[in-house]
Amino acid sequence: MSNCTEETIEFPGFSRRKIQADFSGGAITSDAGVVLLRSIDQRLGLTERASAVINDPRDPQRTRHDMLSLLRQRIYGLALGYEDLNDHDTLRDDVALQTSVERTDVLAGSSTLCRFENRTDRATAWRLHEAIVDQFIASYKRAPRRLILDFDATDDRVHGNQQGKFFHGYYRHYCFLPLYIFCGDQLLVSYLRPSKIDAAKHSWAILALLVKRLRQRWPKVKLIFRGDSGFCRWKMLSWCERHGVGYIVGIAKNTRLQALLAPTMKRAEGQQRKSGRKVRHFTEFQYAAGSWNRRRRVIGKAEVMAQGSNPRFIVTNLKGSPRRLYERLYCARADMENRIKEQQLDLFADRTSCHKWWPNQFRLILSSLAYILIESLRRLMLKGTELATAYVGTIRLKLFKIGAVILRNTRRIRLLMASGYPNQAVFRRVCTRLDSG
Repeated sequence: MSNCTEETIEFPGFSRRKIQADFSGGAITSDAGVVLLRSIDQRLGLTERASAVINDPRDPQRTRHDMLSLLRQRIYGLALGYEDLNDHDTLRDDVALQTSVERTDVLAGSSTLCRFENRTDRATAWRLHEAIVDQFIASYKRAPRRLILDFDATDDRVHGNQQGKFFHGYYRHYCFLPLYIFCGDQLLVSYLRPSKIDAAKHSWAILALLVKRLRQRWPKVKLIFRGDSGFCRWKMLSWCERHGVGYIVGIAKNTRLQALLAPTMKRAEGQQRKSGRKVRHFTEFQYAAGSWNRRRRVIGKAEVMAQGSNPRFIVTNLKGSPRRLYERLYCARADMENRIKEQQLDLFADRTSCHKWWPNQFRLILSSLAYILIESLRRLMLKGTELATAYVGTIRLKLFKIGAVILRNTRRIRLLMASGYPNQAVFRRVCTRLDSG
Protein backbone atom coordinates (compact mmCIF):
# COMPACT_ATOMS: atom_id res chain seq x y z
CA MET A 1 0.00 0.00 0.00
CA SER A 2 1.05 3.56 -0.61
CA ASN A 3 1.61 5.91 2.34
CA CYS A 4 0.49 9.44 1.51
CA THR A 5 1.45 12.58 3.40
CA GLU A 6 0.69 16.15 2.41
CA GLU A 7 3.95 16.45 0.43
CA THR A 8 5.26 12.96 -0.35
CA ILE A 9 3.63 9.74 -1.47
CA GLU A 10 5.43 6.56 -0.35
CA PHE A 11 5.18 3.31 -2.35
CA PRO A 12 6.54 -0.12 -1.47
CA GLY A 13 10.25 -0.22 -2.35
CA PHE A 14 12.58 -2.94 -3.58
CA SER A 15 16.30 -3.77 -3.35
CA ARG A 16 16.65 -1.41 -0.37
CA ARG A 17 15.38 1.47 -2.47
CA LYS A 18 12.53 3.70 -1.42
CA ILE A 19 9.88 4.71 -3.96
CA GLN A 20 8.57 8.20 -3.39
CA ALA A 21 6.46 10.60 -5.44
CA ASP A 22 5.29 14.16 -5.16
CA PHE A 23 3.94 16.95 -7.36
CA SER A 24 7.00 19.21 -7.47
CA GLY A 25 8.25 18.27 -10.92
CA GLY A 26 7.49 21.67 -12.40
CA ALA A 27 6.41 22.23 -15.99
CA ILE A 28 5.76 18.73 -17.30
CA THR A 29 3.28 17.82 -20.03
CA SER A 30 1.81 14.62 -21.41
CA ASP A 31 0.98 16.36 -24.71
CA ALA A 32 4.33 17.51 -26.13
CA GLY A 33 3.22 16.48 -29.63
CA VAL A 34 0.82 19.42 -29.71
CA VAL A 35 3.65 21.37 -31.35
CA LEU A 36 2.99 19.27 -34.48
CA LEU A 37 -0.58 20.57 -34.53
CA ARG A 38 0.70 24.13 -34.31
CA SER A 39 3.13 23.50 -37.17
CA ILE A 40 0.57 21.97 -39.55
CA ASP A 41 -1.87 24.73 -38.59
CA GLN A 42 0.73 27.36 -39.49
CA ARG A 43 1.33 25.65 -42.82
CA LEU A 44 -2.40 25.56 -43.64
CA GLY A 45 -3.38 28.85 -42.04
CA LEU A 46 -6.56 27.07 -40.92
CA THR A 47 -7.28 28.68 -37.54
CA GLU A 48 -6.26 32.11 -38.82
CA ARG A 49 -8.70 31.74 -41.72
CA ALA A 50 -11.44 30.53 -39.35
CA SER A 51 -10.90 33.23 -36.72
CA ALA A 52 -11.04 35.93 -39.40
CA VAL A 53 -14.69 35.10 -40.18
CA ILE A 54 -15.88 35.03 -36.55
CA ASN A 55 -17.24 38.33 -35.28
CA ASP A 56 -15.97 39.39 -31.87
CA PRO A 57 -18.33 41.85 -30.13
CA ARG A 58 -16.04 42.31 -27.11
CA ASP A 59 -14.18 45.50 -26.29
CA PRO A 60 -10.54 44.90 -27.35
CA GLN A 61 -9.31 47.08 -24.46
CA ARG A 62 -10.93 44.72 -21.97
CA THR A 63 -10.22 41.45 -23.74
CA ARG A 64 -7.60 39.12 -22.29
CA HIS A 65 -8.02 36.19 -24.69
CA ASP A 66 -8.30 37.09 -28.36
CA MET A 67 -10.46 35.12 -30.82
CA LEU A 68 -7.56 33.27 -32.43
CA SER A 69 -6.23 32.07 -29.05
CA LEU A 70 -9.67 30.81 -27.98
CA LEU A 71 -10.17 29.01 -31.27
CA ARG A 72 -6.76 27.36 -31.19
CA GLN A 73 -7.10 26.36 -27.55
CA ARG A 74 -10.42 24.65 -28.18
CA ILE A 75 -9.41 22.94 -31.45
CA TYR A 76 -6.03 21.74 -30.19
CA GLY A 77 -7.71 20.50 -27.01
CA LEU A 78 -10.16 18.39 -29.04
CA ALA A 79 -7.31 17.01 -31.14
CA LEU A 80 -5.48 16.05 -27.94
CA GLY A 81 -8.52 14.22 -26.62
CA TYR A 82 -10.04 16.77 -24.21
CA GLU A 83 -13.73 16.90 -25.04
CA ASP A 84 -15.13 18.90 -22.11
CA LEU A 85 -14.78 22.59 -21.42
CA ASN A 86 -14.11 21.71 -17.78
CA ASP A 87 -10.87 20.05 -18.88
CA HIS A 88 -9.49 23.49 -19.68
CA ASP A 89 -9.68 24.63 -16.06
CA THR A 90 -6.56 22.50 -15.58
CA LEU A 91 -5.33 22.39 -19.17
CA ARG A 92 -5.03 26.19 -19.25
CA ASP A 93 -1.84 25.85 -17.17
CA ASP A 94 -0.20 23.33 -19.53
CA VAL A 95 2.91 25.03 -20.90
CA ALA A 96 2.92 22.89 -24.09
CA LEU A 97 -0.60 24.01 -24.98
CA GLN A 98 0.23 27.61 -24.07
CA THR A 99 3.24 27.44 -26.39
CA SER A 100 1.15 26.05 -29.25
CA VAL A 101 -1.46 28.76 -28.79
CA GLU A 102 1.46 31.24 -28.79
CA ARG A 103 0.86 32.46 -25.27
CA THR A 104 3.16 32.54 -22.25
CA ASP A 105 0.46 33.11 -19.66
CA VAL A 106 -2.57 31.22 -18.41
CA LEU A 107 -5.09 30.30 -21.11
CA ALA A 108 -8.86 30.68 -20.98
CA GLY A 109 -10.92 28.72 -18.48
CA SER A 110 -14.16 26.85 -19.05
CA SER A 111 -16.42 29.86 -18.41
CA THR A 112 -14.63 32.00 -21.02
CA LEU A 113 -14.72 29.16 -23.56
CA CYS A 114 -18.41 28.59 -22.84
CA ARG A 115 -19.21 32.23 -23.59
CA PHE A 116 -17.08 31.94 -26.72
CA GLU A 117 -19.15 29.01 -27.99
CA ASN A 118 -22.50 30.54 -27.10
CA ARG A 119 -21.87 33.74 -29.07
CA THR A 120 -22.10 31.87 -32.37
CA ASP A 121 -25.00 32.17 -34.82
CA ARG A 122 -26.16 31.04 -38.27
CA ALA A 123 -23.95 33.54 -40.11
CA THR A 124 -20.85 32.31 -38.26
CA ALA A 125 -21.59 28.70 -39.17
CA TRP A 126 -22.05 29.69 -42.82
CA ARG A 127 -18.77 31.63 -42.98
CA LEU A 128 -16.85 28.85 -41.25
CA HIS A 129 -18.09 26.34 -43.81
CA GLU A 130 -16.96 28.70 -46.55
CA ALA A 131 -13.53 28.76 -44.91
CA ILE A 132 -13.47 24.94 -44.78
CA VAL A 133 -14.29 24.67 -48.48
CA ASP A 134 -11.66 27.30 -49.29
CA GLN A 135 -9.16 25.25 -47.29
CA PHE A 136 -10.08 22.18 -49.34
CA ILE A 137 -9.57 24.08 -52.60
CA ALA A 138 -6.21 25.42 -51.38
CA SER A 139 -5.02 21.85 -50.71
CA TYR A 140 -4.71 21.27 -54.48
CA LYS A 141 -1.65 22.63 -56.28
CA ARG A 142 -3.28 22.00 -59.66
CA ALA A 143 -6.82 21.44 -60.85
CA PRO A 144 -8.10 17.89 -60.20
CA ARG A 145 -9.66 15.96 -63.08
CA ARG A 146 -12.40 14.39 -60.95
CA LEU A 147 -13.89 14.88 -57.50
CA ILE A 148 -16.32 12.49 -55.80
CA LEU A 149 -18.55 14.14 -53.20
CA ASP A 150 -19.72 11.63 -50.59
CA PHE A 151 -22.93 12.45 -48.69
CA ASP A 152 -24.01 10.63 -45.54
CA ALA A 153 -26.11 11.25 -42.44
CA THR A 154 -25.66 9.81 -38.97
CA ASP A 155 -27.27 10.03 -35.56
CA ASP A 156 -26.03 12.28 -32.75
CA ARG A 157 -27.73 11.47 -29.46
CA VAL A 158 -29.00 14.46 -27.51
CA HIS A 159 -27.95 15.09 -23.91
CA GLY A 160 -31.20 16.43 -22.49
CA ASN A 161 -34.00 18.85 -23.29
CA GLN A 162 -32.17 20.64 -26.09
CA GLN A 163 -33.38 22.78 -28.96
CA GLY A 164 -34.06 20.63 -32.01
CA LYS A 165 -34.56 17.45 -29.97
CA PHE A 166 -36.74 14.83 -31.70
CA PHE A 167 -37.16 11.06 -31.56
CA HIS A 168 -35.93 9.15 -34.61
CA GLY A 169 -37.76 5.93 -35.44
CA TYR A 170 -34.84 4.24 -37.21
CA TYR A 171 -32.22 4.96 -34.54
CA ARG A 172 -34.81 4.53 -31.76
CA HIS A 173 -33.63 7.42 -29.58
CA TYR A 174 -33.70 11.21 -29.36
CA CYS A 175 -30.98 12.61 -31.58
CA PHE A 176 -29.79 15.15 -34.11
CA LEU A 177 -29.20 14.07 -37.71
CA PRO A 178 -25.99 15.77 -38.93
CA LEU A 179 -25.09 15.68 -42.61
CA TYR A 180 -21.45 15.05 -43.53
CA ILE A 181 -19.86 15.59 -46.93
CA PHE A 182 -16.37 14.29 -47.69
CA CYS A 183 -14.19 14.26 -50.79
CA GLY A 184 -11.90 11.32 -50.19
CA ASP A 185 -10.64 11.78 -46.62
CA GLN A 186 -11.09 15.55 -46.72
CA LEU A 187 -14.08 17.07 -44.96
CA LEU A 188 -16.20 19.69 -46.72
CA VAL A 189 -19.40 19.99 -44.68
CA SER A 190 -20.58 19.04 -41.18
CA TYR A 191 -24.12 20.37 -41.00
CA LEU A 192 -26.22 19.80 -37.88
CA ARG A 193 -29.91 19.06 -38.50
CA PRO A 194 -32.88 17.98 -36.38
CA SER A 195 -33.84 14.33 -36.75
CA LYS A 196 -37.50 14.88 -37.67
CA ILE A 197 -36.52 15.47 -41.32
CA ASP A 198 -35.83 13.27 -44.31
CA ALA A 199 -32.18 12.14 -44.47
CA ALA A 200 -31.73 14.00 -47.77
CA LYS A 201 -33.14 17.30 -46.47
CA HIS A 202 -31.05 20.29 -47.63
CA SER A 203 -28.63 17.98 -49.51
CA TRP A 204 -29.77 19.31 -52.88
CA ALA A 205 -29.12 22.93 -51.88
CA ILE A 206 -25.72 22.12 -50.38
CA LEU A 207 -24.71 20.09 -53.45
CA ALA A 208 -25.67 23.02 -55.69
CA LEU A 209 -23.56 25.43 -53.62
CA LEU A 210 -20.56 23.08 -53.63
CA VAL A 211 -20.80 22.51 -57.39
CA LYS A 212 -20.97 26.26 -58.01
CA ARG A 213 -17.94 26.99 -55.79
CA LEU A 214 -15.79 24.13 -57.10
CA ARG A 215 -16.53 24.94 -60.73
CA GLN A 216 -15.82 28.58 -60.08
CA ARG A 217 -12.29 27.53 -59.16
CA TRP A 218 -11.96 24.56 -61.56
CA PRO A 219 -14.35 25.00 -64.53
CA LYS A 220 -13.42 21.67 -66.17
CA VAL A 221 -13.48 19.41 -63.11
CA LYS A 222 -15.76 16.35 -63.31
CA LEU A 223 -17.98 16.15 -60.23
CA ILE A 224 -19.71 13.00 -59.00
CA PHE A 225 -22.36 12.85 -56.28
CA ARG A 226 -22.32 9.60 -54.30
CA GLY A 227 -24.64 8.48 -51.53
CA ASP A 228 -26.70 5.63 -50.15
CA SER A 229 -30.40 5.05 -50.78
CA GLY A 230 -31.32 7.78 -48.28
CA PHE A 231 -30.23 10.31 -50.91
CA CYS A 232 -32.02 8.78 -53.89
CA ARG A 233 -34.45 11.59 -54.69
CA TRP A 234 -35.46 12.05 -58.32
CA LYS A 235 -35.39 15.85 -58.19
CA MET A 236 -31.79 15.68 -57.01
CA LEU A 237 -30.89 13.21 -59.77
CA SER A 238 -32.65 15.40 -62.32
CA TRP A 239 -30.71 18.44 -61.12
CA CYS A 240 -27.43 16.52 -61.56
CA GLU A 241 -28.42 15.58 -65.11
CA ARG A 242 -29.26 19.17 -66.01
CA HIS A 243 -26.01 20.52 -64.59
CA GLY A 244 -23.61 17.90 -65.86
CA VAL A 245 -22.94 16.28 -62.49
CA GLY A 246 -22.41 12.52 -62.36
CA TYR A 247 -24.20 10.48 -59.72
CA ILE A 248 -24.06 6.98 -58.30
CA VAL A 249 -26.62 6.46 -55.56
CA GLY A 250 -28.13 3.48 -53.79
CA ILE A 251 -31.81 2.75 -54.36
CA ALA A 252 -34.01 0.84 -51.93
CA LYS A 253 -35.16 -2.54 -53.21
CA ASN A 254 -38.83 -3.10 -54.03
CA THR A 255 -40.93 -5.78 -55.72
CA ARG A 256 -40.49 -4.27 -59.20
CA LEU A 257 -36.69 -4.09 -58.91
CA GLN A 258 -36.53 -7.60 -57.51
CA ALA A 259 -38.63 -8.86 -60.42
CA LEU A 260 -36.24 -7.25 -62.91
CA LEU A 261 -33.30 -8.87 -61.09
CA ALA A 262 -35.03 -12.28 -60.77
CA PRO A 263 -33.45 -13.99 -63.84
CA THR A 264 -29.94 -13.02 -62.75
CA MET A 265 -30.69 -13.99 -59.16
CA LYS A 266 -32.01 -17.39 -60.26
CA ARG A 267 -28.79 -18.07 -62.17
CA ALA A 268 -26.69 -17.05 -59.16
CA GLU A 269 -28.71 -19.29 -56.83
CA GLY A 270 -28.16 -22.29 -59.12
CA GLN A 271 -24.41 -21.72 -59.21
CA GLN A 272 -24.23 -21.25 -55.45
CA ARG A 273 -26.03 -24.55 -54.81
CA LYS A 274 -23.53 -26.38 -57.01
CA SER A 275 -20.36 -24.77 -55.67
CA GLY A 276 -21.37 -23.99 -52.08
CA ARG A 277 -19.48 -20.70 -52.40
CA LYS A 278 -20.63 -17.11 -52.59
CA VAL A 279 -21.77 -16.13 -56.08
CA ARG A 280 -22.16 -12.56 -57.30
CA HIS A 281 -23.54 -11.43 -60.67
CA PHE A 282 -24.44 -8.00 -62.00
CA THR A 283 -26.98 -6.77 -64.49
CA GLU A 284 -28.51 -3.47 -65.56
CA PHE A 285 -31.87 -2.23 -66.77
CA GLN A 286 -33.90 0.93 -67.27
CA TYR A 287 -36.24 1.73 -64.41
CA ALA A 288 -38.47 4.58 -63.27
CA ALA A 289 -40.24 4.77 -59.92
CA GLY A 290 -43.78 6.10 -59.95
CA SER A 291 -42.66 9.58 -58.82
CA TRP A 292 -39.78 9.87 -61.30
CA ASN A 293 -39.94 12.01 -64.42
CA ARG A 294 -38.02 9.53 -66.60
CA ARG A 295 -36.38 6.12 -66.75
CA ARG A 296 -32.80 5.82 -65.49
CA ARG A 297 -30.02 3.28 -65.54
CA VAL A 298 -30.19 0.93 -62.57
CA ILE A 299 -27.49 -1.64 -61.74
CA GLY A 300 -28.56 -4.74 -59.85
CA LYS A 301 -26.31 -7.00 -57.80
CA ALA A 302 -27.45 -10.63 -57.46
CA GLU A 303 -25.44 -12.05 -54.60
CA VAL A 304 -26.11 -15.43 -53.02
CA MET A 305 -24.29 -16.81 -49.98
CA ALA A 306 -24.76 -19.77 -47.69
CA GLN A 307 -26.76 -17.46 -45.42
CA GLY A 308 -29.14 -16.49 -48.24
CA SER A 309 -29.53 -13.92 -51.02
CA ASN A 310 -28.37 -10.30 -50.82
CA PRO A 311 -29.77 -8.21 -53.70
CA ARG A 312 -28.65 -4.58 -54.01
CA PHE A 313 -29.41 -1.78 -56.46
CA ILE A 314 -27.81 1.51 -57.48
CA VAL A 315 -28.92 4.20 -59.95
CA THR A 316 -26.30 6.05 -61.97
CA ASN A 317 -25.66 8.17 -65.05
CA LEU A 318 -21.99 7.15 -65.26
CA LYS A 319 -20.44 5.03 -67.98
CA GLY A 320 -18.79 1.71 -67.24
CA SER A 321 -19.52 -1.93 -66.61
CA PRO A 322 -22.04 -2.73 -63.85
CA ARG A 323 -19.49 -4.70 -61.82
CA ARG A 324 -16.85 -2.00 -61.97
CA LEU A 325 -19.27 0.79 -61.09
CA TYR A 326 -20.66 -1.14 -58.14
CA GLU A 327 -17.55 -2.75 -56.69
CA ARG A 328 -14.89 -0.16 -57.42
CA LEU A 329 -16.84 3.09 -57.32
CA TYR A 330 -20.01 2.74 -55.25
CA CYS A 331 -18.64 0.43 -52.53
CA ALA A 332 -15.73 2.82 -51.96
CA ARG A 333 -18.17 5.17 -50.23
CA ALA A 334 -18.10 2.84 -47.20
CA ASP A 335 -14.77 4.37 -46.17
CA MET A 336 -16.63 7.60 -45.46
CA GLU A 337 -18.27 5.87 -42.50
CA ASN A 338 -14.80 5.43 -40.98
CA ARG A 339 -14.20 9.16 -41.33
CA ILE A 340 -17.49 9.87 -39.54
CA LYS A 341 -16.45 7.48 -36.77
CA GLU A 342 -13.22 9.43 -36.39
CA GLN A 343 -15.27 12.60 -36.03
CA GLN A 344 -17.63 11.21 -33.44
CA LEU A 345 -15.49 8.73 -31.50
CA ASP A 346 -12.05 10.37 -31.63
CA LEU A 347 -12.89 14.07 -31.97
CA PHE A 348 -16.18 14.22 -30.02
CA ALA A 349 -18.37 15.65 -32.78
CA ASP A 350 -21.36 14.23 -30.88
CA ARG A 351 -20.55 16.31 -27.76
CA THR A 352 -23.40 18.62 -28.71
CA SER A 353 -24.64 19.15 -25.16
CA CYS A 354 -25.46 22.88 -25.29
CA HIS A 355 -29.10 23.83 -24.85
CA LYS A 356 -29.15 26.22 -27.80
CA TRP A 357 -28.94 25.08 -31.41
CA TRP A 358 -26.15 27.21 -32.90
CA PRO A 359 -23.56 26.56 -30.18
CA ASN A 360 -24.05 22.86 -30.92
CA GLN A 361 -23.49 23.49 -34.64
CA PHE A 362 -20.36 25.44 -33.66
CA ARG A 363 -19.08 22.51 -31.61
CA LEU A 364 -19.57 20.25 -34.61
CA ILE A 365 -17.51 22.66 -36.72
CA LEU A 366 -14.77 22.86 -34.07
CA SER A 367 -14.51 19.08 -34.21
CA SER A 368 -14.34 19.33 -37.99
CA LEU A 369 -11.50 21.84 -37.84
CA ALA A 370 -9.59 19.54 -35.49
CA TYR A 371 -10.17 16.70 -37.96
CA ILE A 372 -8.86 18.82 -40.86
CA LEU A 373 -5.63 19.50 -38.96
CA ILE A 374 -4.99 15.83 -38.18
CA GLU A 375 -6.11 14.62 -41.62
CA SER A 376 -3.75 17.11 -43.26
CA LEU A 377 -0.93 15.89 -41.02
CA ARG A 378 -1.73 12.31 -42.03
CA ARG A 379 -2.08 13.05 -45.75
CA LEU A 380 0.89 15.40 -46.14
CA MET A 381 3.41 14.42 -43.46
CA LEU A 382 2.80 10.75 -42.64
CA LYS A 383 2.90 9.42 -46.21
CA GLY A 384 5.18 6.40 -46.39
CA THR A 385 5.26 5.89 -42.62
CA GLU A 386 3.57 3.28 -40.43
CA LEU A 387 0.93 5.88 -39.58
CA ALA A 388 0.03 6.75 -43.18
CA THR A 389 -3.42 5.20 -42.83
CA ALA A 390 -3.79 5.36 -39.05
CA TYR A 391 -7.00 6.51 -37.40
CA VAL A 392 -7.12 9.86 -35.64
CA GLY A 393 -7.08 8.16 -32.23
CA THR A 394 -3.92 6.22 -33.12
CA ILE A 395 -2.17 9.34 -34.40
CA ARG A 396 -3.07 11.13 -31.18
CA LEU A 397 -1.71 8.31 -29.05
CA LYS A 398 1.53 7.86 -30.98
CA LEU A 399 2.39 11.42 -32.01
CA PHE A 400 0.71 13.81 -29.57
CA LYS A 401 0.74 11.99 -26.24
CA ILE A 402 4.42 12.42 -25.40
CA GLY A 403 5.72 13.11 -21.91
CA ALA A 404 8.12 16.05 -21.67
CA VAL A 405 9.73 18.43 -19.23
CA ILE A 406 9.39 22.04 -20.41
CA LEU A 407 12.01 24.73 -19.72
CA ARG A 408 10.87 28.24 -20.53
CA ASN A 409 12.67 31.53 -20.18
CA THR A 410 12.66 34.87 -21.96
CA ARG A 411 14.79 33.59 -24.86
CA ARG A 412 13.79 29.99 -25.44
CA ILE A 413 11.22 27.26 -24.80
CA ARG A 414 12.66 23.72 -24.67
CA LEU A 415 10.60 20.52 -24.66
CA LEU A 416 12.72 17.71 -23.20
CA MET A 417 10.74 14.71 -24.43
CA ALA A 418 10.92 11.27 -22.86
CA SER A 419 14.00 9.29 -23.93
CA GLY A 420 11.92 6.12 -24.03
CA TYR A 421 9.36 7.53 -26.48
CA PRO A 422 8.98 4.66 -29.01
CA ASN A 423 8.01 6.67 -32.13
CA GLN A 424 10.99 9.02 -32.32
CA ALA A 425 11.81 8.14 -35.94
CA VAL A 426 8.31 8.96 -37.20
CA PHE A 427 8.20 12.15 -35.12
CA ARG A 428 11.53 13.34 -36.53
CA ARG A 429 10.42 12.50 -40.06
CA VAL A 430 7.25 14.56 -39.67
CA CYS A 431 9.25 17.50 -38.28
CA THR A 432 11.67 17.30 -41.22
CA ARG A 433 8.81 17.38 -43.72
CA LEU A 434 7.12 20.26 -41.93
CA ASP A 435 10.40 22.20 -41.92
CA SER A 436 11.07 21.53 -45.62
CA GLY A 437 7.51 22.44 -46.61
